[in-house]
Amino acid sequence: MGKTFYFDFEIALMEWIQNMLGTIGVQIASLFTMLGEELLLIAVLAFIYWCYDKEFAKLMGAGIVVGLVGNALVKNIALRRRPYFDHEGIKCLKPVHAGSDIYDIAAQGYSFPSGHATNSAMIYWGLLSRKYERGAKAIRTVFVLLPILVGLSRIALGVHYPTDVIVGWIMGGAIAFLFPILQSKIERWKLHLTIFLISLVGVFYCKTFDYYTSLGVMAGFFLAVPFEEKYVNFSNTREPLRIVLRLAVGMAIYYVLNALLKLPFDDAFLASPTTAAFIIRAVRYAIVTFVVIGVYPLAFNRIKTK
Repeated sequence: MGKTFYFDFEIALMEWIQNMLGTIGVQIASLFTMLGEELLLIAVLAFIYWCYDKEFAKLMGAGIVVGLVGNALVKNIALRRRPYFDHEGIKCLKPVHAGSDIYDIAAQGYSFPSGHATNSAMIYWGLLSRKYERGAKAIRTVFVLLPILVGLSRIALGVHYPTDVIVGWIMGGAIAFLFPILQSKIERWKLHLTIFLISLVGVFYCKTFDYYTSLGVMAGFFLAVPFEEKYVNFSNTREPLRIVLRLAVGMAIYYVLNALLKLPFDDAFLASPTTAAFIIRAVRYAIVTFVVIGVYPLAFNRIKTK
């Protein structure tokens, strides 16, 4: 299932890197790859949204969901198999979904382009570096280096070809550059609706979990933003206790609600690459995202701290 295409230098480079890694190198690469994972970026987004800068977080969140869905749409067109599928000299040192068979494409997803490279380029190069462009040189240097380290880690861990990473960087940079421009020229709800309707095209051909997860997150986020603005309108905070409370309770709601929404369904069904399982997955993530972004902040004005 899928297609295999690559340049000879990519295989030679990946095999050389993996031969040089060693145990410590694998641990370091695994650490850097976490900096481009959706879960970490969502945690950072949650902190910025709930506590630090709500309006910037809305822009950041929109960029993240556009990047996630866009990446999945392209992957399901290119259908490029991951490097370790076809080259014995390349090992999968950190699968996308550790609990699934590393050769299960529905769970592990396709290779081209790299979602981690897209995410990191869009967030660190495109958004955070611009927001803090007048900040300390050290901070700006970190934002420049992070996407490079994330991309290299994906190559070293055997889950992406170098060209996957390069195209991912280009996609992430393009999204970060274009999205703020579009948002400044088009009413936000119209822009969000247009993006979501375009994203639905993947329903006709996408057969991987990442697309339906991303589509659900996009739907929930795009619905939560206007809901929060009309019915909630919470304020950010710099008070340490409120920050801790907001993050701890919010993350707990995310995990508990996600687990509760799985209970009516069999684990085998949820893990199956079927249309029904895909739809349930999208709906589940839409509900969870809408609750934590739109509904949960209703509690902020009721939580009093000294």
